[in-house]
Amino acid sequence: MDKFIAGLALGLLLLVIAAGIGLLLAFPIMWCWNYAVVGIWGLPAITWGKAWCLSFLAHVFIKSSFSSSK
Repeated sequence: MDKFIAGLALGLLLLVIAAGIGLLLAFPIMWCWNYAVVGIWGLPAITWGKAWCLSFLAHVFIKSSFSSSK
């Protein structure tokens, strides 16, 4: 039972760390979008939450399109 709780705690910690890294990586996406896309095409600025979602979607679509089925 103690090993189960330790494994669960470790899994939760890794999930929190991964989410934190994802949020940190969303800031450059937000800054680049708000600098370039808003200035060039006049589209609305995005928040870090939208940048995080955009990063996640790009990861899902790009990863699935380059996966090989051998």
